[in-house]
Amino acid sequence: MRIGGRTLIGAGLAAGLLLCAAAAATAGQDDAAVTPAARGVTQVLTAAELAAWGRDRNDAGALIMAARLLAEVPLRQAEGDGDDETPFLTASGLLDEAAALAGDNPGLIDAIDRLRDPLTRGVRSSVFGAGPVLTVKSLQARENWGFEVEARGGEILRVAAIGDGDTNIDLTVRDARGAVVCRDGFGDHYPVCTVSPRTGGQMQVDIVNRGDVWTKVQVLSN
Repeated sequence: MRIGGRTLIGAGLAAGLLLCAAAAATAGQDDAAVTPAARGVTQVLTAAELAAWGRDRNDAGALIMAARLLAEVPLRQAEGDGDDETPFLTASGLLDEAAALAGDNPGLIDAIDRLRDPLTRGVRSSVFGAGPVLTVKSLQARENWGFEVEARGGEILRVAAIGDGDTNIDLTVRDARGAVVCRDGFGDHYPVCTVSPRTGGQMQVDIVNRGDVWTKVQVLSN
């Protein structure tokens, strides 16, 4: 797609590379075990990474592409967890950021307007089914937040934490015996764990703010 020169071409290439990386990360997994909601978690992460890429380069096209990826995934608000806060990573918010960078570029402005219209009507149907479960949580410096999820035997469990960029976030998943089955502590803003339990049961998820300041985190699971 060519809008405003090479802007969306570069954004499309970046999105393609990120999606290929996500596909490679799940290569070899039984397709039947990867639920639509689990794929939705991956796509939201891809949108977050692409948005960060676009911000670093003042690239409105990348933010538009990220908004498009995010808009395709319906999200379900979790009950009883989190701070009941409004998500900070949203398609409409990304389009606002894109508009601030677009200036008077008519192609970019048109792309933003065309994407805003279906957003106002909501997602009516989606290949991601009901979509991942979303929780928004504020974490103080060095704070650990834990919660339990119900894993289904033979079905991929994917949990991700999207930080607001202020601090590094770590993510750990433990089984019912307390053994660590996944840990993402690479010092970034978007840790993710993918677990393939043979049998169902409760799993403990722990998210840690490694920074010296408070931060917001959007947690997704299928």
